[in-house]
Amino acid sequence: MKLVLASISTARTRPKAAPADVLSTEYLTRSARYTPSEPKTFDSEVALLTWLDRQSARTTPALILCDSRGEQLTSEELAARLGRLRDAGTQLIVLAIGPADGWTTVARSRATLIVAFGRITLPHELARTVLAEQIYRALTILAGHPYHSGH
Repeated sequence: MKLVLASISTARTRPKAAPADVLSTEYLTRSARYTPSEPKTFDSEVALLTWLDRQSARTTPALILCDSRGEQLTSEELAARLGRLRDAGTQLIVLAIGPADGWTTVARSRATLIVAFGRITLPHELARTVLAEQIYRALTILAGHPYHSGH
């Protein structure tokens, strides 16, 4: 299983080496100890979906969208969902932070799961950092590592 943390960011809104990027990179580096994990930035939702269509594997990639209207999961529940995808043989899981105007119905219909970090709206850089940490946390939960420790 490979994990991709995807984000939609236009050139004019993309920060240069923001502190949040440093944290996101750190958590994805830690995640790579458990499974290949990488960030990927797209200029638009269409570019993300086109890239997703071009991924060749024996299984269909799973697309998990982050959206404030999505399902609110605990870290354990997110880990369990990722674990089920892994155990089903899913080769590519893409967890995506959306465009500033939110996901279109096309993207939402393609999603395997839509999750929320609560009903609040987060800046994209912060949402990406939170998602990177939750990916790492989920992988440590699945591995039985004490990082999460039930809290």
